Amino acid sequence: MVHVQSHEEFLEKIKDQEKAYLLLYKEGSDISRCAVDNIRKAAGEQKEFVLYAADVSKVRDIHPVYHVTTAPTLLAFEGGKLKNTYKGCNDAVYYKTLFESIIWASTSTDGKKPVKRVVVYSTPTCSWCNTLKSYLRKNNIPFRDVDVSRNKHAAEELVRRTGQQGVPQTEINGQWVVGFDQKKLDRLLEIEN
Repeated sequence: MVHVQSHEEFLEKIKDQEKAYLLLYKEGSDISRCAVDNIRKAAGEQKEFVLYAADVSKVRDIHPVYHVTTAPTLLAFEGGKLKNTYKGCNDAVYYKTLFESIIWASTSTDGKKPVKRVVVYSTPTCSWCNTLKSYLRKNNIPFRDVDVSRNKHAAEELVRRTGQQGVPQTEINGQWVVGFDQKKLDRLLEIEN
């Protein structure tokens, strides 16, 4: 993770890079620490891009340019242009998916097909949950995995929103898929088999 001290320095560093990521975080914040730790785990020995970071309490000229109002936020750049933003702390698998260029591959070349926000609600012992996550990975669909066995609030919210307790449940841009309904997943994610 390379720390930058200004927006000008960041732009200079990425001018010749095809892909770049910039993490805007706030030192001392638990959620920022979570994002930094998971991003470091996910990036590992990645050599295809450089991961940049800036503490918004010290570097104050970057976040206003990109209209970032919360930290942590991960900014994804392609060819020096901002392509996507990812707010909050996601798990290491989610970030690893981003860093393996799945996001870039899943968007169309004309840029008109937006990346879908996919959240899978699962438990570690659920075989259909694992089947669903494997299917998403096979089709290069990035997703965030929420383990409802460890997150009571998420489990309660899931029941409130869908009326269902079972897993897996998948939210795709605000639309819900209960169970592993491949036809509905394919339709909502525009997967052609």
